[in-house]
Amino acid sequence: MGGGGTLMASPASEPEKKRSGVKRNGGDRIFRSLALELPGTVARLKVVVDKESRQWLLFVLVDFTLEELKTLKVKQRYPFRDQQYNGKFSIITFQEYISIALDASRTVRIYPEIKDPVKWDGGKKFEDIFVDTLLKYGYKGQYMSENWLKQPLFIQSFAPTSLVHVSKLTDSPKIFLIYDFSMRTQDTNQSYWEITSDDYLAYIGNYVVGLGPWKDTVVPVAKNYLMAPTDLVARAHAHNLQVHPYTYRNENRFLHFNFHQDPYDEYDFWINNMGVDGLFTDFT
Repeated sequence: MGGGGTLMASPASEPEKKRSGVKRNGGDRIFRSLALELPGTVARLKVVVDKESRQWLLFVLVDFTLEELKTLKVKQRYPFRDQQYNGKFSIITFQEYISIALDASRTVRIYPEIKDPVKWDGGKKFEDIFVDTLLKYGYKGQYMSENWLKQPLFIQSFAPTSLVHVSKLTDSPKIFLIYDFSMRTQDTNQSYWEITSDDYLAYIGNYVVGLGPWKDTVVPVAKNYLMAPTDLVARAHAHNLQVHPYTYRNENRFLHFNFHQDPYDEYDFWINNMGVDGLFTDFT
């Protein structure tokens, strides 16, 4: 997901945590994509490039050590957003991300996302290392428990099997992310209609506290106008599941005409009319 937080009682910070060579490279890494697109001029990563085509090449995070990745500087991916911080900051590790939250002067929720679950050599799963890191830093406890209120956390994933496995390792609250109508689950190959059925909501409710659907599947859109809402929020609530749609963005190109270029109108609609429990936004 490309969100920047959730609009709840207190802001949350949301990284996207991808698989990485944790043992080999010495740290879990945070990055938006499992793959890195690098221009052929990035010689410092000792990348072999096609000098004739000068094409951007696609690489996987595990192709590099943490030390090599730390030489890269992050860049704002949207050209219509503030570019002044491009090239100033390195990729941070999961541990560094957690430290930022814990060192803050206020309570900061974290909302890490697990993507591309994978099994490492020796049988240990990515999720095992992920949860070990959370426990090491004191993240534990059911939603609204004493421990959770001290260090609030939601774990999110599009992969049902990943969430089920993590449920065996920690009682921290989990959110099942849902793609748009056309996408199937990456690990179980199930359709949108299967995973939003009442039977499936009853099943997944044994492992998660809520759903994180793409907002245009909750209220479909035609010609940039909202259509009649679906009943997903009501049915999720009937199964005692929260709903945290994604992703809300302030720019006019992302705002439907109903909101008259006012993102606060959009927030008001979703919180007060649709009754969602939280939402992912690029702006807090």
